[in-house]
Amino acid sequence: MGFAEILGHQKQLEILRQALKRGRLHHAYLFVGADGVGKRTIALALAKTLHCSATTGDFCGECANCARVRDRNHPDVRIIEPLAGKKEISIQQIRELEKELNFRSFSGKRKIAILDPATLMNLAAQNALLKTLEEPPQDSLLILIASNGGALLPTLRSRCLRVTFGPLARELITGFLVSSKGLEAETAEFLAAMSQGRLSAIVGIDPQKLLDRRREWVRLVSSLGTADYRAAMDAAEVLAGSKENCLTFLEWVESWFRDLLTYGFTRNREDVINIDMLSQIQKHSASIDCGRLFARIAEARAAVEGIQRNLNRRMTMENLLLNTVEAS
Repeated sequence: MGFAEILGHQKQLEILRQALKRGRLHHAYLFVGADGVGKRTIALALAKTLHCSATTGDFCGECANCARVRDRNHPDVRIIEPLAGKKEISIQQIRELEKELNFRSFSGKRKIAILDPATLMNLAAQNALLKTLEEPPQDSLLILIASNGGALLPTLRSRCLRVTFGPLARELITGFLVSSKGLEAETAEFLAAMSQGRLSAIVGIDPQKLLDRRREWVRLVSSLGTADYRAAMDAAEVLAGSKENCLTFLEWVESWFRDLLTYGFTRNREDVINIDMLSQIQKHSASIDCGRLFARIAEARAAVEGIQRNLNRRMTMENLLLNTVEAS
């Protein structure tokens, strides 16, 4: 185990390796990139490396310290996220973290805090963390994880070293699914395309269930006619059942409109995410309205951001679908 076995992100890993090698690790990092591309995995890998008892400059993944970090019970490594039943990371959590960081570490090594997602800190919590970033406790390391750094205060961002993570290459994910998960090449290619470079989005997923769910979404959306507001509201109610379902649907909606847009211009099947729906994409992309598709993509992204910040799911979905039937 170690950095070498992490899928992709070699440039980002090399930045961290060199900082470790030279003893010049920054006191605070901001890991930015789409959800599911591996930001938390690398943050935890860095924590394991700093506490690993079997090696230096890397981690073994097997020693007691690596196991404690993996199991989230290492006394010097904390993951800060909203408490159960809460929508935000509170100022109280940040104040408690500040106190902990000022205590001596149990291991004699760095005390590490991973805030994920950092964008769920409320304004008071961000301002409280700013003090810690301005005067970092000795031997402390903060890693802020965010899908969009713009949701954080500029003063907060400016005190962190930003490391940006892009989506994983489709062929990397395909190879991983074939070699490590034993999937057939065709199934692996389908899931890799659907992942949009986010491995965690498809690991453990049932391909057939995904196909069935997407067919139901296509049927649902296709049934919406121009100015059919009642149907749009009924569909929103069905889709708003759970946060996970909402986000998965919205990601698919964005990928569908993206496919129509990109295939309409490139006519290249390699650019298509919904590869199993290629014939439908070919049919609909023949009469695309670029302005309308850009608007639909922007609305889907705005809906994702709203639901991630725990806005009312039903209202968010209603707004999206009502705009869709109005513009049909």
